[in-house]
Amino acid sequence: MNPLETTLGKVTGLFTVAIVVIAALLAYFDDPEPVKYNSMAEDMETLEENFRQQNKSCFILGASGETGRRLLQELLERNIFSKITLIGRRQLTLEGQAHENLVQEVVDFEKLDDYAAAFQGHDVGYCCLGTTRAKAGADGFVRVDHDYVLKSAELAKTGGCTQFHLESSRGADKNSNFLYLKVKGQVEADIEALGFDRYAIYRPGVLLVDRQEKRPAEWLARTFFSACSAVGSTSMSVPIQEVAKAMVSNTLLRPEQKTEILENKAIASLGKSAGK
Repeated sequence: MNPLETTLGKVTGLFTVAIVVIAALLAYFDDPEPVKYNSMAEDMETLEENFRQQNKSCFILGASGETGRRLLQELLERNIFSKITLIGRRQLTLEGQAHENLVQEVVDFEKLDDYAAAFQGHDVGYCCLGTTRAKAGADGFVRVDHDYVLKSAELAKTGGCTQFHLESSRGADKNSNFLYLKVKGQVEADIEALGFDRYAIYRPGVLLVDRQEKRPAEWLARTFFSACSAVGSTSMSVPIQEVAKAMVSNTLLRPEQKTEILENKAIASLGKSAGK
């Protein structure tokens, strides 16, 4: 073995040990008890059929993103809505057969008031819209993750939407010193003030998803959170398909409170149960 291979082996070994130690520590920092529902004991297929009979419609913001795409796929497979509208800045090319209950509305997020009609007549809204500071800069991140999201929620509420589901982030806090968490927490609070009949906030940890483009950082993340799972922690990461499944299943359930926050552990639990 040459010196380079020896050095890489040592570094990999130390990294693995560090991962296991940190993962074990994280196991002590668990999410609070999941939100309670009145209908958890009911059969999911019965809930789906009852919901389907109500001929409700929904819209999705951010259907071009990883979570949004999985959410759309889950909604189409379970077929609980009579109409699904995708609201975004561009037309999406969808694989497979055309879906007669699927509509696309192209809008300019800088002029959303001009597209108020796209937000009218929906019963349920799903928001997976978001960007990163690296892609959009600090101002662009705030504009997308707060301003666009809040304005969309306002138009949806005015248009008759009664139920709103927001993908946020673990650690969201409007008083945080970190821009990302502060913006996520602030938009959560601002949407709650709109007074939807039902408002569900999803705070997943690191989203585990295989991308076509492989990046070293993603490999490190997968290795790290695999170690977390090995010691029993479910509060730091979640497969992205479980987030989508949880959002759809949660639409069918009846929470004990008007506003609910599902932390990562609750999302993973609900997502897994939906897959059974």
